[in-house]
Amino acid sequence: MESRYELIIYWSKDDQRFIVEVPELPGCMADGASYQEAVNNTETIIAEWLETAQVLGRTIPEPAGRLMYA
Repeated sequence: MESRYELIIYWSKDDQRFIVEVPELPGCMADGASYQEAVNNTETIIAEWLETAQVLGRTIPEPAGRLMYA
């Protein structure tokens, strides 16, 4: 699956892991030992988030594109 949602990726010194947050999907985040692993894990979590929202009848936001500026 290729997601169109914005990902915020950062290194957590405390956890020694890359953390990925998906701001458009509340509570949707994942981690990984490598950058690529974190992104791959996030794709799985996004799919699960969307599936759960659909089952619960919740609104699924359309990807808005770039939300934040560095």
